Amino acid sequence: MSSKKKTSSEEKPSTRIPRKYVIALGVIIVICIAIVAGLVLTKQGPWADATANIPVTDEASFMSAGALYCQSVDLANEGNYTGALADANAALAYNVPSLIPLIQSNRAGILVETGNYSEAIDAADVAISAPGNLTTLRAIAYYNKANALEALGRTSEADANYANASALDPTLKHP
Repeated sequence: MSSKKKTSSEEKPSTRIPRKYVIALGVIIVICIAIVAGLVLTKQGPWADATANIPVTDEASFMSAGALYCQSVDLANEGNYTGALADANAALAYNVPSLIPLIQSNRAGILVETGNYSEAIDAADVAISAPGNLTTLRAIAYYNKANALEALGRTSEADANYANASALDPTLKHP
């Protein structure tokens, strides 16, 4: 009897999925869940009665502005700040009140990257002054405003805004 051991060359090749594909699929699933949740919440959330009579054009505006905002974020993450700013401005043109603070907070960061510091401060101020429980959004707006102020050499104001950002979100530290 011969007892042959399998050598590694005889073993089946691994059918493991590469990590980058698993991560990409996870991100896509999370985005889809967020979109579905947003649609469900707009129809069933505590504000559903207040929005029940909104014309379809307003819902279409919300969806269009939201899509442009998402494109803006993607472009900014890719380093295409000119395109990101154009999409953020197009999203703002829809004038959807519930999205304006979110768009302006993100827009402030894009404006810092393009060197438009005064405009970045104005955009951050819109997000900071928005009513509602928007703690994370305000923290990011304070941080973006601080970056703009620091770029303008207004370090004491920048330090105060970094402190505000950190107080709202301890992960946002002064650089």
